[in-house]
Amino acid sequence: MKIDLFVPGRLCLFGEHSDWAGRYRTMNSEIVPGEAIVTGIEQGIYATVELCPTFRMSSEAPEISSIWKDFECNMDLQELRDIARSSNFFSYSAGVASYMLEWYKVGGVHVHITKMDMPIKSGLSSSAAICVLVARAFNRLYRLNLSTRGEMNIAYWGELRTASRCGRLDQACAFGSRPVRMTFDAEDIEVKLFNIHQPLYWVFANLNAAKDTVRILSDLNRAYPFAANDAERKAHEALGRINREIVDNAMDYMSSGDVTALGALMCEAQEIFDRDVAPLCPDQLKAPLLHATLSDPKVKSLTYGGKGVGSQGDGSVQFLAKDEASQQELTAYLNSKGMSAYSFTIGARYSVRKAIIPVAGFGTRLYPQTRILKKDFFPIVDSDNFVKPLILILLEECVNAGIENICIVLGSEEEREDYRRFFETPLSEEHLSKLPDDKRRYEEHILEIGKKLTFVYQNEKKGFGDAVYLCREFAADEPVLLLLGDTIYKSNSGKNCAAQMIEAYEKFNMALVSVHEIPVEKVSSYGIIKGRWIDSREKLMMIGQMCEKPSVAYAQENLGVKYRSGRQGYFSVFGQYVLTPEIFAQLGENIRNGVVNSKGEVELTTALDQVRAREGVIGIRLDGRMYDIGIPDELRNTVANYGKENN
Repeated sequence: MKIDLFVPGRLCLFGEHSDWAGRYRTMNSEIVPGEAIVTGIEQGIYATVELCPTFRMSSEAPEISSIWKDFECNMDLQELRDIARSSNFFSYSAGVASYMLEWYKVGGVHVHITKMDMPIKSGLSSSAAICVLVARAFNRLYRLNLSTRGEMNIAYWGELRTASRCGRLDQACAFGSRPVRMTFDAEDIEVKLFNIHQPLYWVFANLNAAKDTVRILSDLNRAYPFAANDAERKAHEALGRINREIVDNAMDYMSSGDVTALGALMCEAQEIFDRDVAPLCPDQLKAPLLHATLSDPKVKSLTYGGKGVGSQGDGSVQFLAKDEASQQELTAYLNSKGMSAYSFTIGARYSVRKAIIPVAGFGTRLYPQTRILKKDFFPIVDSDNFVKPLILILLEECVNAGIENICIVLGSEEEREDYRRFFETPLSEEHLSKLPDDKRRYEEHILEIGKKLTFVYQNEKKGFGDAVYLCREFAADEPVLLLLGDTIYKSNSGKNCAAQMIEAYEKFNMALVSVHEIPVEKVSSYGIIKGRWIDSREKLMMIGQMCEKPSVAYAQENLGVKYRSGRQGYFSVFGQYVLTPEIFAQLGENIRNGVVNSKGEVELTTALDQVRAREGVIGIRLDGRMYDIGIPDELRNTVANYGKENN
């Protein structure tokens, strides 16, 4: 089996030097934790990877033919360690391979680089990209179910086995071509993903001049862990408290799309660095070419602002261009000046603001009531003592979590009339006048929800996956919340279950499946999920296996999830998902290739499992309870107990 991988280069937008400075908190607790905003870029390393008896690196990429020589060695710990300590070009990859062998007892891999369009030794950390690539190859091929953060950490520790002394922010390329905020607190590192609401047009350029990075780092490190004079105290302040304020503002401006303020902040950050940090290494950080480029009138006319990159000095420069045309013009201009310039765009990234609720089924298990009333309009007494149709409870779950638009999958256009009457048609004045004030206000609330609704129709019942895929245009390459149409939820806390899902997505930027523990004797009635806990509270798991309705014996042998206490639990889907664009793409591929179950239906679980194998899917135990109305026994329980439970 061959797997295609891409790992981008990374660029530090704000907070250079703060990663190693924050690490000195192990010796001086008064040092402020480091903060940085780092992004993957559009250029990077492309490769195919496959299992192999040895550890092998090869390339057909012409971009690196002058420095590349194919390499192969045994999966032997000492041999890999020796190569890692050498100055060989492959020392980085060997360092990661030795770590994987030592801690995960894996076999070999063959990493074949097909293309590399990122420049080397230009502040983009090509070595970190190689390390992440190797870590990801082992993870995917041996199904280790490591999170992106896990791959990042392994890449870091693997590179530390070489002669390199990489920074902690280098491996941010593991998170792909999107910005992340990184916090460096002694040995701890925290990564926060955030959303961008409009494209940001960046230009990066290698100045093709000379600088001594080793000298810069050596001189700056002399000011740590304890400042001995005013100059060193200013550096501590600039890389600590002031840097944190800059990163706070940068994150706000990037999220809101305030490009003018963001560009001005870049200029301000450069001024602070020149004033408070550069004096510790003046011969390297005076950087005449960098400052000449930043002050070039032509450059300034095309940009909102600019600043140095990485360790600073006459190494590389970055700019925020005013628009796409300015980006292209600036790239060409810098290249004409003898620099190596590249453009990259930080695309808009959204939090979850859309939801899908499929209700297209016939409800045969609830016959004969469903002859006349679809189950999405079955009445349920809510905890506010209002009698609501099931669908209204689900829609309120979405709206209260901040969802802006909801797509409902109906079985036919005739079913649309029920929604038109309930959510779009106001009550008559006579009817409205009979209601108390609180219910009149609630009537307005219902009509407001109706404005958020979109409908698609599953005229042919081709399975749950097909119903979801019908919403692909509605999703429009954004993450979407998916709720089952015959399940309602009750949170145990002040944050409803959908909001918990969205919060988890914003942290991990991966597809999510909510899970809950069920008795082992019931596993044959559900799809069962097995995974490995990735948090100390045992609320989050990296899913490693999905199995539809297994036998009790098989589940006991293969599907138990172990708690730290040693107890084994069995987990089924809780009924909420966050689907990413990759899942819609996989559903489309499966539909085109005729991938169906024994009933001829397209399954969502199949697509989820395929995406899981390539990119990972996280399971989350929500702090709440699930109420099913899809079968008579569960409906009886829901009707009897749902409204009695308080949020």
